[in-house]
Amino acid sequence: MDFVLSPEQELMREAARRLSSRELQPLLDAVGPERALSRDSLLHALGKLAELGLTAARLPESAGGAGLKMLDYGIMLEQIPPPIAISLIAHEASLARLHADGNEEQRARLLPDLIAGKRIFCTGSTEPDTGSDPRGVRTRLCLKEGKLLLDGRKMWITNVADCDAMLVTCLDQRGGAPAGKVAKIVIDRRYSKFQTRPIATIGLRQGALGEAVFEGCEVQEENLLAGGEGTETLKTSWAVNRPLMGLLAVNMAQRAFDIALEYSRIRKQFGKPIGGHQLVQKNLSDIATSIMSSRLLCYYALSTIDNGSAGEGVAAMAKRHAQNACQEAIWQAMNVLGALGLSTEAKVEALYRDVRMIAVPDGTNEVLALIHGRELTGLAAFRGAGA
Repeated sequence: MDFVLSPEQELMREAARRLSSRELQPLLDAVGPERALSRDSLLHALGKLAELGLTAARLPESAGGAGLKMLDYGIMLEQIPPPIAISLIAHEASLARLHADGNEEQRARLLPDLIAGKRIFCTGSTEPDTGSDPRGVRTRLCLKEGKLLLDGRKMWITNVADCDAMLVTCLDQRGGAPAGKVAKIVIDRRYSKFQTRPIATIGLRQGALGEAVFEGCEVQEENLLAGGEGTETLKTSWAVNRPLMGLLAVNMAQRAFDIALEYSRIRKQFGKPIGGHQLVQKNLSDIATSIMSSRLLCYYALSTIDNGSAGEGVAAMAKRHAQNACQEAIWQAMNVLGALGLSTEAKVEALYRDVRMIAVPDGTNEVLALIHGRELTGLAAFRGAGA
């Protein structure tokens, strides 16, 4: 057991940190905190992230990916600004799902530009009435007059407004039966037209979150994934995504801590810097402890996946703990700043709004507790034992 990063991991972390400082953060600074990145800016970011192998971290080198260990992926991702990191996770996870369920022809045709960051990818799984249970989808794939048509609505999709392609989970009703098997199909925007709408949110407003509406959307049969029946690939990718999302919360809490620590050294009350007062030191200690515990738990979850475990329980635990602990840490940082913490000038209030966004993607805190509880007890809380 070794808690020290290897020299290679130190280099990876520093490369991601340097890229963020030189290339990614300036993109966010240029548009301001309340506006989403433009498509051109997101493509620029993905192109730079592709140079570090982060657009295809989960893919083996034989498939054109980076073949990274998931722990190494997490160490690098933690350094990426969250509004861009969440777009990267959506793009990279969708790409990994396509690789897992697609055939050789689909991989050869679709993956290269996605890996290079030349095209933007996303996944449409959640619907207005379906979130954590992808088997409840209602979006349907039908065959009418020789055309393959998609009808339905997908919600809470990162990258949807700017995407070039989307991996959609749907019901395959080509045979005419009212109930169909769960299927997945890649919707290529060069061929298929659908509507997108942005969703205004409390935080991460520089990200691109929205919904997609399919009304008789003609799609290509050659993009139907033969291995896409069922939801196992989604579940496997969520196990990786959850600690990655937790590390986004760690990034935010670390930034809040750095601001609070610097302020505690220069702000004076009762004749000395407030960092010299007992309660401020306790707050700073609590914040640092929350950050460290969250970081290590997320690293551990990714390491278990690297070692061959499905990792569902510990991944659920890691994301839930990191989001809750880091949200409280940012709140405590606001308290250290006092009245300044309520102002937009200090930027900590924006971090507090942003971290609240982490509680929902890839499983709400409540669902994650049930996933972890199922692993602990061997009993499913939602449906049958195989749920």
